Amino acid sequence: MSSAVVTRQSRITRQTILQFGVLVLTCVLALASITLPITLRPASFPLKIGDVASQDIQAPSTITYTSAYMTGKAREEAESAVQPVFLPADPTINRHQIERLRLGLVYINTVRLDLFASHTQKLADLDRLSDFQINPETAQAILSLNDQRWQSVQTEALDVLERLMRTTIREDGLDEARRSIPTLVSFSLPEEQASIVVDLVSSAVVPNSLYSPGQTEGLRQNARNKVSPVTQSYIAGETIVLRGQVIDETDREALEQFGLVKPDNYGDEFIGAAVLVLLMGVFTGMFMSRRLPYPMDDLRSLVVIAFLFITFLVGARLSIPNRTVIPYLFPLPAFGLTIAVLFSSELGMVLSLVISVLVVFGIPYNTELNFFYILSSLCGILALGKARKVANFFWAAVAVGLAGAAVVLAYRLPDSVTDALGIATLVGAAAFNGLASASLTLLFQFLFAQMLGLTTALQLMEISRPDHPLLQHLLRSAPGTYQHSLQVSNLAEQAAEAIGADALLTRVGALYHDVGKASNPLFFIENQVPGKLNPHDDLDPVTSSATIIQHVSNGVTLGKKHRLPPRISDFISEHHGTLITRYQYTRALEAAGKQAALPDPKMFRYPGPRPRTRETALVMLADGCEARARADLPKDEVELSALIKRVFDYCQGEGQLDDTRLTLRDLNTAADSFLNTLRGIYHTRIVYPDIKVLPKGEGETFEEAALSQFNRPTSPIAARQIPK
Repeated sequence: MSSAVVTRQSRITRQTILQFGVLVLTCVLALASITLPITLRPASFPLKIGDVASQDIQAPSTITYTSAYMTGKAREEAESAVQPVFLPADPTINRHQIERLRLGLVYINTVRLDLFASHTQKLADLDRLSDFQINPETAQAILSLNDQRWQSVQTEALDVLERLMRTTIREDGLDEARRSIPTLVSFSLPEEQASIVVDLVSSAVVPNSLYSPGQTEGLRQNARNKVSPVTQSYIAGETIVLRGQVIDETDREALEQFGLVKPDNYGDEFIGAAVLVLLMGVFTGMFMSRRLPYPMDDLRSLVVIAFLFITFLVGARLSIPNRTVIPYLFPLPAFGLTIAVLFSSELGMVLSLVISVLVVFGIPYNTELNFFYILSSLCGILALGKARKVANFFWAAVAVGLAGAAVVLAYRLPDSVTDALGIATLVGAAAFNGLASASLTLLFQFLFAQMLGLTTALQLMEISRPDHPLLQHLLRSAPGTYQHSLQVSNLAEQAAEAIGADALLTRVGALYHDVGKASNPLFFIENQVPGKLNPHDDLDPVTSSATIIQHVSNGVTLGKKHRLPPRISDFISEHHGTLITRYQYTRALEAAGKQAALPDPKMFRYPGPRPRTRETALVMLADGCEARARADLPKDEVELSALIKRVFDYCQGEGQLDDTRLTLRDLNTAADSFLNTLRGIYHTRIVYPDIKVLPKGEGETFEEAALSQFNRPTSPIAARQIPK
């Protein structure tokens, strides 16, 4: 493998790495732009319940929502207002408790009558009574009573318990019922006996009206259902939280509705943003590498695109979040329009889609803004077209404004919370957006074209005017070269249109490709007067070749002097590539004869570089075809087609088209285009006879005298009769 091939491969590898680096760096900066809190008015705040607001927070838009917190609170209040439901007093419970008390009294009687148990054993037996809690003092008193008094205590205890259980006793009223027992005991009993009755009855009293959980829950559920959802409304610009205010549940909920509270799952949000940016980066890289070789091949252009992308993205993220009208004023379509002017409409549309998606990421209610930016940008780019006139920028402004206004009306008219004044304000903002976007595009395309050497359609239209100083210089100094350049521009432009290349750039580049010949016009045959001496006849082949080759460097110098764009200078330096001046080289070979030292081909080779774009390659091919056709004067279409094929084969064989991305299909299409154009230029013409006008006779018109000349037998076309 030759060193030149290795060098070229290393250059391509290095360029690919740099391109990938620019794309990765742009993705990283884009991710930082949409995730870091860089906005002038933050879209979200790190606030929790109980925190103190550090600034006033206003509603970014008008909204009415159902407050889950306030609705839940109202339902809880309605539920708590419902009293518990208790069942009616149950007679079964009353009888059961009276029976329990009677059995307990029987047990106590048995203990009292136990003749074999000591006093201490009786106290222990009473303590084992499970249904009653008899304290030691009461047990001592029971054992000390005689039978008559104990009988009175039993009778009174059963009577009091029966009367007490006839009333409704609930769980929450049990203590109150026990406190009322002393008032029910007969006042005829001594204090000691009454105390025993109270203790015995207190142990037997239980609730007889039980709580009904089913009925209570049903009533509470009905009460909850009767509460209507509580709505909360905010108007755009209304203050939600004042500075210094403690955040409560209602404030937190309102901030969440507007998306003004930072989520707790920041990691998930970051991962989502990273996935979106990665997707957009892969999509853009695949599109540019497969569909648009330029500007992917130009690192400087990639840097310009990345700079514009990040500038507009950061500017949008700084000013758009938490605003009401400013998002519709921000001239984001200017980015797509600028890319379309500097590079291509297709690239402008794709990047407009990408930046529109990223700009509104994470912003509440972003669907409307997303369509606002996408549709206004696409419509503006379509209206701008090839941007060859200032009027195109005006129509682009109109298209951006109308598209934005249409999106506003489509989303805001069905929205009852936006009044007519608000809609009119947003429509006016959309109109301003169109004017601002078109104006910025005009400014940006001029600045970048001047600073970075990029070429715009307006610039090409300006320098293609016949009154341009350099074209005037070429016309006056080398009129033959000027006419040759016009023919080449026609050939190359038609071929560029046919293969989908930049026709305007090709035409303008062809106009200037031979401008260096104006420095030494007589050294080029198209500027030489027939019959005069050819200056090359007196020069040796090497000097003659150097003089011809010098027109390339002279042209580059003139281009810099007249501030031609670098892409036009590429046509001047690349239109001969690294070909050889074949006529002079052939003369040198003839002069060398059979000598051993043959002439060095490098002395007769153009410095190059070889064509690096389809446009410059077309100019090289058109230049060769036009020059050969002018020299050979093909008689018919077959000879013309063979001439074009020879030029194409020669350039391909010399490797001049290797860096241009021209396909075989492109070359065949270009050859057909050249054939059609050259066939129109060098078509066969009829030979018109001379007309000798005779003096008019008396009463004879000029036309009659001329016709009478054709009708004479001596006329070369006497057989032809021309009707009057």
